[in-house]
Amino acid sequence: MTTERFFDYKTLEDIRAASRELDVDVSFEDQLDAVFRPVKIADRTIGNSMGIHPMEGCDGTLDGRPGELTVRRWRRFGEGGAKLIWGEATAVVPEGLANPRQLLINEENMKSLADLVRETRIAHRTRFGSDGDLLVGLQLTHSGRYSYRKPLIAYHHPQVDQATYLDKANGIRIPQDYPVLSDDDLERLEDAYVKAARRAFAVGFDFIDVKQCHTYLLNELLGARTRRGKYGGDFEGRTRFIRNTLGKIRSDLGNSALIASRLNVFDGVPFRKDPVTGVGVPVPYEIPYRYSFGIRRENPLMEDLKEPIELIRLMRCYGVSMVNVSMGSPYYNMHYGRPFERSPDDGYFTPEHPLVGVARHFRVAGAIQQTFPDLVVVGTGYSWLRQFLLNAGEWNLRNKRVTIVATGRGAIAYPDYASDAVRDGALKHSRVCLAISYCTNLMRAKNNELGQYPAGCVPRDEIYTAVYKELLASRAKPRPVHAKP
Repeated sequence: MTTERFFDYKTLEDIRAASRELDVDVSFEDQLDAVFRPVKIADRTIGNSMGIHPMEGCDGTLDGRPGELTVRRWRRFGEGGAKLIWGEATAVVPEGLANPRQLLINEENMKSLADLVRETRIAHRTRFGSDGDLLVGLQLTHSGRYSYRKPLIAYHHPQVDQATYLDKANGIRIPQDYPVLSDDDLERLEDAYVKAARRAFAVGFDFIDVKQCHTYLLNELLGARTRRGKYGGDFEGRTRFIRNTLGKIRSDLGNSALIASRLNVFDGVPFRKDPVTGVGVPVPYEIPYRYSFGIRRENPLMEDLKEPIELIRLMRCYGVSMVNVSMGSPYYNMHYGRPFERSPDDGYFTPEHPLVGVARHFRVAGAIQQTFPDLVVVGTGYSWLRQFLLNAGEWNLRNKRVTIVATGRGAIAYPDYASDAVRDGALKHSRVCLAISYCTNLMRAKNNELGQYPAGCVPRDEIYTAVYKELLASRAKPRPVHAKP
């Protein structure tokens, strides 16, 4: 596999020159100003235009409560200075957990989640004197075909089914006649989201995110053109679940509840690793393409935002006031969602310069923002830009291509990036995310006594440096057997 290094930019002019050479629409401002401005979100105002994306640490307890490392991560976010903390993916039902250490919101875990919110706010108040301009939310999820106990699929996708496992360790894939979730299953799940939303607000979260991204269940439903029944087929059927769920939440909680959604506006097609070059290449597909959301059916390598825009228009009718724009799948086309320098161990070498991926993120977020000027749009795709991420975000803010600039991997590496920006007017190059995917390697690693390694920034956080060394040592040992409850 090639080991070409992409990010070798010392100055803003260096990365500007690279953008010009690649002919991509990524621009940078010299001075930061707009990122420090407050943002009105429904009836709340946050203190700046910087945020933290939902970032899991795979470090909860086996019954779905926050663990010590979970609390540590949230405290660090709380004292980091970003005024939008978009809390991590939290399963609404046990069977929807992505891994055995993902958070789960249920009656038994409410106190521990309330403690997590409180600790985050205390950390912010201690550092900044007040938390009145801080917004803390929780992402509600169901992992669908990526649920760790067993895949729960919305429909059969021939290419993706080939990478959907009943037993990944032994290479056992789902069969062609594997059952899909029934309409009754989905209708019951709508009610589970309502209960989860009610609990999230009860324990002190300021907003909820009904997650529709990264090819988990609700995102998969949006592309379920071949699904039979009322939750598939045409646009009305494919959006039925999210419309029903938002309507039920709004009916249960009233108009004051702040509802958001992290939404894939472009799923793309699956990629695989070329056996000779190691570069990611699209899996062969037929035209017109019958799967995925936000794609051009005659060329699914390109986005078509007609349906995502129509969905956002519908969600706004249910009072959704903030949309976090994302794309792709971390499982089969990771370069779309997370432009990277180095892929995870089970990945492929990027088929495009990461700046091309950054530009794609900026383009689609800008199109959404320009279609809905009064919608709070949270932008993605910044982490690969390292110390220049806020300079790009500043340009996007000034040109009304986004409302809030947020980072995910970047915040894992550098949780106080926002406070450093306020103090210094720039980020420290020695603390930024390197986009080398060690955190993802930890997320994918199951070879320990809990069936899941905790994930964090290996180069920037000594706790995870030690965890990574433990992982490397464990690979020479037999894999433990874990019973799935």
